[in-house]
Amino acid sequence: MFFGVIINTVAIFVGSIIGLFVNKGIPVHIENALMKALALCAIYIGVTGLSTGENTIYIILSMVIGVTIGEIINLDKKIIHMGNMLESRFPAKNGSASLSKGFVMSSLIMAVGAMSIVGPLESGLVGTHTILLTKSVMDGLTSLILASSMGIGVFFSGFLVFIYQGAIALFASRLDAILTDPMINDINAIGSLLILALGFNLLEATKIKVMNFVPAIFIPILFFMFY
Repeated sequence: MFFGVIINTVAIFVGSIIGLFVNKGIPVHIENALMKALALCAIYIGVTGLSTGENTIYIILSMVIGVTIGEIINLDKKIIHMGNMLESRFPAKNGSASLSKGFVMSSLIMAVGAMSIVGPLESGLVGTHTILLTKSVMDGLTSLILASSMGIGVFFSGFLVFIYQGAIALFASRLDAILTDPMINDINAIGSLLILALGFNLLEATKIKVMNFVPAIFIPILFFMFY
């Protein structure tokens, strides 16, 4: 059941470690340029994923309700605090590549999206891992590129991906009855909005507390259950 999830996690770890070694030979000005390139890629991923949404009103309400919950519990502050504690043990090469920033960006890119839901469902229900193995290749390359410019925070995102996808695979039989194609598409669209906001943050065009919007990803489940 967990073979695909484990392979996906290992791919993130391996890609991150290779990226960290590559990082040591990259001058700071090139690293800053890579950060901007990653920001533009995040914006591209966000824009292309927006078209998957099927229920605009659900997406709007999910964002409003989700950020309200996120602001109340202040997820962004908690993640930054956790990142700062880890960063005291694993200092970044420069201020732009903070551990918390790398953790947030890589977690959103690799843990949010249709493949992160459908892949573990396939593993848990059917026992095949085609989607997660494909995702492993993609995540391995993504984590290598991210870690080369954003540091060790990308490595720690692998633990979040494992817990998230492992939980879906474990409870696949129950989630299959809840997660419909329109719901997955709306969740993917909301995740794309968050990745888009993250890209603007990396370009320093905005200062959106992206993690406070994360609860919005799960709100469509409630709408579709009641519907």
